[in-house]
Amino acid sequence: MAFAASAGESVHRAPIVARGLRLGYLGLAYNFLEATASLVAGISTGSVSLIGFGADATVEFTSSLTAVWRLHRDTDVQNRERLERRTLRITGASLVILACYVAWEAIEQLRSHEAPEGSALGIAVAVSSLLFMPWLASVKRQVARQLDSGALWIEARQTSICAWLAAILLGGLLLNATFGWWWADAAAALVMSPLIAREGVDGMRGRNHCGATSSRDHQPGAP
Repeated sequence: MAFAASAGESVHRAPIVARGLRLGYLGLAYNFLEATASLVAGISTGSVSLIGFGADATVEFTSSLTAVWRLHRDTDVQNRERLERRTLRITGASLVILACYVAWEAIEQLRSHEAPEGSALGIAVAVSSLLFMPWLASVKRQVARQLDSGALWIEARQTSICAWLAAILLGGLLLNATFGWWWADAAAALVMSPLIAREGVDGMRGRNHCGATSSRDHQPGAP
């Protein structure tokens, strides 16, 4: 009977897992393009917020890759909890490192009064992410709820954070390009840092923003 229940669960979860994998591969492709464009624009113009955004996209690429790995092993019921915890911790540690890097670069830019050049490419990347990422985060959350997965939930939260970071990035770039406020870029990067760090610490603790400590604790529809 236990085997039948497990098999029935796998049949029920299979189409949801397949959808999650499609979204994961879509996110991987976009993150690769986003990271490449942001880093090229940031390095060429000296924009610390663009470099930070590109680095975040690189971390998100790694996180999405980990989520895809997790989905490919969804049928391993006995080890599902362990896979959840490992996915959360890898993602969380990467985010904490990223937050420290972005904050350090921003402080250095403020200290040196180094003004970045304007970047049309950077603005285009920010606008594109601001339009695309909220939708991707929404459908990823649906999959996470349906699979009762805290690890996939926090990976979807990372995608939501990417949208917020895109808005902050766009504001800094536009203020610098329009009014010549050289400090706006570094200020935007400093605003990004605690948002990234908070998500990272929660991940390392094995928690998501719904308070779940594992997929077993995370119940769909729970407050």
